[in-house]
Parts: sequence; structure tokens; C-alpha cells
Amino acid sequence: MNIKYVPTTCPYCGCGCGFNLVSVDGKLAGVEPWKRNPVNEGKLCPKGNFSYEFVHREDRLTTPLIKENGEFREATWDEALNMVASKLTEIKEADPESIAFLSSARCTNEENYLMQKLVRTVVGTHNIDHCARLCHGPTVAGLAQTFGSGAMTNHLKSIQFADVIFIIGSNTLEQHPLMWRRILQAKESGAKLIVADPRFTPSAKKADLYIPFKSGTDVALMNAMMNVIISEGLEDKEFIEKRTKNFEELKEVVKNYSPEEVADITEASPDLIKEAARMYAKADNAAIVYSMGITQHHTGTDNVMSTSNLAMITGNIGRPGTGVNPLRGQNNVQGACDMGALPVSYPGYQKVIEEPIAEKMTNAWGCGDLNCKPGITVVEMMNAAHAGDIKGMYIMGENPMISDPDLQHVKEGLENLDFLVVQDIFLTETAELADVVLPATSWAEKDGTFTSTERRVQYIRKAVDAPGEARADWAIICDIAKRMGSDLFNFNSPQEIFEEIRTVTPQYAGMNKERLEKPEALHWPCPDEEHPGSPILWGEQFATADGLGVLMPIEFIPAAELPDEEYPFTLTTGRMLFHWHTGSMTRRSETLNREVPTGFVEINSEDASELGIKNKEMISVKTRRGEVEIEAKVTPDIMKGIIFIPFHFVECAANTLTNGTALDPAAKMPEFKVCAASITKLDDVIGMEETTPRKAYDLGK
Repeated sequence: MNIKYVPTTCPYCGCGCGFNLVSVDGKLAGVEPWKRNPVNEGKLCPKGNFSYEFVHREDRLTTPLIKENGEFREATWDEALNMVASKLTEIKEADPESIAFLSSARCTNEENYLMQKLVRTVVGTHNIDHCARLCHGPTVAGLAQTFGSGAMTNHLKSIQFADVIFIIGSNTLEQHPLMWRRILQAKESGAKLIVADPRFTPSAKKADLYIPFKSGTDVALMNAMMNVIISEGLEDKEFIEKRTKNFEELKEVVKNYSPEEVADITEASPDLIKEAARMYAKADNAAIVYSMGITQHHTGTDNVMSTSNLAMITGNIGRPGTGVNPLRGQNNVQGACDMGALPVSYPGYQKVIEEPIAEKMTNAWGCGDLNCKPGITVVEMMNAAHAGDIKGMYIMGENPMISDPDLQHVKEGLENLDFLVVQDIFLTETAELADVVLPATSWAEKDGTFTSTERRVQYIRKAVDAPGEARADWAIICDIAKRMGSDLFNFNSPQEIFEEIRTVTPQYAGMNKERLEKPEALHWPCPDEEHPGSPILWGEQFATADGLGVLMPIEFIPAAELPDEEYPFTLTTGRMLFHWHTGSMTRRSETLNREVPTGFVEINSEDASELGIKNKEMISVKTRRGEVEIEAKVTPDIMKGIIFIPFHFVECAANTLTNGTALDPAAKMPEFKVCAASITKLDDVIGMEETTPRKAYDLGK
């Protein structure tokens, strides 16, 4: 018996936990603690503990597939890659702007880097995006405006030193359990926890102060907190004077947001708002933690900038236990952004619109002239495909048929393409629509790096061989680039790719194999090999041109679609402990899927009583975009008038319902978190006296 222990990084949320993958005779058998890893110190959440279970599934893709007459047939790699290269070249020669690419937060830094390099140097467009657009695009856009850089300011361990922690838009216990562990450690040391959320989540139940408030009113809530802080003289005057600008303009705006006036907007108690403001402002060290609950709005960038306003006026930046801490939802969403898998940025957030940057990248890559026209975002891609302006798409490791808003619109757009290639490890709902499917390797079957939510760059290491003929994403990209005539992709390993990444990405310049192999790894920015890395940002100055933080006066703008007589409820969506993203991996984990086999809609007990809806009854939820049949979860733990659906389940897909037309003007984020909905008992619709409980969705063995 051959037993191997391979240290690696978790493929799920952005915490970046480390553990040992255990293989027996070449097959994964489990995980064991890696106690020296500083992120989680050997502890894991359920997803990490059972992360190995999907790797050897019988429905893994093992050979390329080509669709003929509406049916897939197996193909050789040469046949499939030649078709992909030929089709992409054909569309490119007609108009490079009519091709769009989706990179992936599930893939490594090296693979995301190569994908954006392929798009820019071979195809000649900046039409590349990935799921950060649909989770933390407003973080990148908002914090770049206020701090000069759109990333988490502190590392995870820093939260232990907070005296007050303010969580808004995050159910941290379920979504980022190992960050939650750090929060509990802070509470054990005496820290106070404030949670603002429309739902009385497991996280909120541990709060010292819980503020229920309406989804979509985050700016009003935080403006009211700042109103209290400034009117009571609790602001950090020295920090404001020395480290920021625009305070008087901010003060002028927030003076109109008294807690009493804001109560009409947020439905939050004025007394709770005042108490939260005082707790936060009076703390020696106060930290803000947020996630998609504040980003997935058409005002997502405003919401993010409000968190930085709150932190800066109280001087809670640049020290342990402080900061603005966006928690990334996917294992490498930070890295995919860092690598330039964005329509407006080269690696390292160097702007594509700036001619000196284009010239720099042209020289670095030795390619033809690079244009300065920004590409389009994922939502714009789907709209353009729907309109016939995008002819071809290449999707690597993304599943927009579950993750994107208004799924019927997405389906129609993808079906309208002349050519669609999908590269993945399973035949996902998106892959089923493809003309060519390319089988890739999972994280356990390749080497490379991920960058976690705290900007820590860590290795993943190959533990087992891939099934059948599946290939690593980086190798597939190199092969396609060569078949399209490029000589810029002669890489033999992820390590060779990373060495090139260092030369064009300033934040990664000081990172090398020897330094990254240590359990601590490195936090960017790390500009040279003598630099220790940067667990905490903005201790002395911000990354803005003058080094000052920019306070942004922000007026409250209501959600784009509010409840009315026809659609009287507000629908919001989110994650849960046992599942992740589109469910393509966790729902193929027998243990995790057994815990929560299908979706549900949370509805307030009073609302349910008024509608005659019982717990676990099948009901219909409808919006202006679609309708799903789903089991009711009747609970007092959600505000009256608000309903919640987790978005992991294809058979009752929340994103059939969500609003894809209302976009954040800066980040192009759709408004996932607020839309108007109606609820109907199924027997009211179809005349049934009783409903048959839905069976769990079967993804096969």
C-alpha cells in the first residue's frame, strides 16, 4: 500500500486554508490536518474536510467532446484543439471584438495569467472577465477610489486584535468559517461583535448587537452611523487631517442622515444605529468585515466606499484589528483579478487604457501592439451574445448557467453564439450548451498557486493523476495559442509561468519558489526578494497619487426594483455552509450533499401565516424574469417582507429570478441581492390539495 500526504490549499472559499491531501495507491482517501499552516492551524470547515470527495467522481470529463447534430461525441485532443483554434481564428479575423473569454476563480494564478495573455496577445481584444464581476467587482472599483487599491487591508489573523468587529453583508460563520474562528477568538478576548443583516443568521445570533435592516439600504445605514459619530465628536480628527481629504464634503452629506430619518429607509431601530456607531467609533481597534451582501447591488461600489468612509473617519486603518476586510467567496478570485482576468486591467491592475502601460506590456511580452480599448464585462458579454454582437465565447471553469442573473437571458445568449467552447472538469449546465468541451484537471491534479482573500499567495500541489485524457488548464491554453500561431506560450510548467508573472506584476515581483514553499507563504505587495510581504496595508499612506485616503460623499440610492402590489416581497440570495457557488463540486460530494440536498426559500413566520404557507410546503416564487417551485422554510429569523434563497441549486435556481439589467455604473455588478418577488401556494396555482415533496437533485454517481 502506497500512502502519500501532499500539503495543498483548499479549493473552496477565499480563506485559503491549508491541509494535507491523503492518497492511497494513487486515489484520494481523505484529508489530514496541516497544523503549521498559519491560516487555519489544522482546523477545517465541512467543505474543506470533504473537498476530496468530488475528485474521483465517475462523471468527470475524461476526453474532449464535440457536438454534432445536437449530441456530443468523443474526440481526440488534436481534433478538438484544431477545431477550437480554427474557429477562434476565423472569428478573430472577421472581428476580434466579437470574441469573449471567461477566466476562472477556481483555476490557478498561472492559468488565469495565460488566459488573459492569450486574449490580449493572440486574439487582440480585452474581452476577458470572470466571476469577480459577480461577487467583488465593486470591492475592486470602490476601494481603488478610496484607498488606491481594491483589496482586503488586513490579514485574517489581524481580526483577533479587534476590540469591535462590524459585520455587514456577510454571514461569516457559514460563508468563511475559518475567518469566523478568528472572530470567535477575538470575542473570547473581549471584543464586541456588531452584525447588520436582514436575516438573523447564525453569525448574527453570536452578535453583541444585531441590527436587522432592509436589503439594499446599506449606504443609508452607514451614513447614519457616520452622522452619529460626527455629531457626537467621535471622529478621529488627527487621522482625518493627516491621512484623508474631502471630510467637509462627506460631513455635509451625512448630516442629512440622522438615525431617525434613516429608520424610514432601512427599517432599522434608531437606537441600535446609535449604539453601533458609538461602539465602533469608541473602540481602540475596530474592523469592518463584509462580503457579497453589500457588493451585489447596483449601488455596490457606493456600499463599499461607505465602509472605507466609516473606517477612515475613525482612524481604523493600517493597524492590527482594524481595516476594511472584504471576504472573497472563491479560492482564487483575488488571484484571478491580480492576474489581469479583467477587461480593464493587465496583471497587477495596470490599466489597459493607458498607452505607456500598453507599451510596457508589449515590450515585456514581445508581442504586437496592444490596443487601449477596454473590453466588456461578463454581463455585457451575455447581452452582446444575445444581440448577436459576440459570435464566439471561450469559458474556462465558469458556470454562468447557474451563477449569472436572469438565467433565461443567459441561456438565450449562449445558444445564439456561432461557437462556444467550455473547459471544465464536469459537464456543467454551461458545458451542455457548448460546441466543444475540453476536459481539465481539478486542483488536486496539478501544481500552481492561489491567492487568498488576505492577499496570501500559496501553493497547490499535485496529489494524484487526472482521469483519462484530462489536461491541466495551463497546458490546454498553451496548446491552443500555439495552434493559433503564437510563439509566446512555450511553457513547460506552472513554475515557468510564475517566473514570467513576477516580471510583469509589481505586487508579485519579490515572490519566488523558495519563499512561497514555506507554510507562511507571502502577502502581496512584495516588490522585491528582500521584502517580507505585506499582511497589513496603509499603515503610513494610501496607494493614491498623493498618499491620502479619499472620503467619498455618497447619497443613498434605492434598489432598482422595489416591491409593489404585484410583487410584494424583496428577494435576496446567498451562500450556505455545506455548499459553494454553483454546486458543481459540493453537490458531487456525497457527505455535503446529504446535509442539504436541495434548495429552499426562507419566509418570515408572519408572512407565511398570512399566506397560509406551512413549513416544508412546496410553493412558487416568481419575479419579472422567471418562476421557481421550491420548498418553504418558515422562520422568524428573517425580516417581514424579505425572502431568501441560496443560489447553489439548479433545480430551483435563484438566478432564474434575479435582476440582470440593473448594473452598478462603476463595476457593472448586477443587482443580485434585491428584486421584487411574489409567493404563491402551489395548490392555489394548480388546484392541488397537497404537494409532493421534491426529491433531491440527482447529479448521478
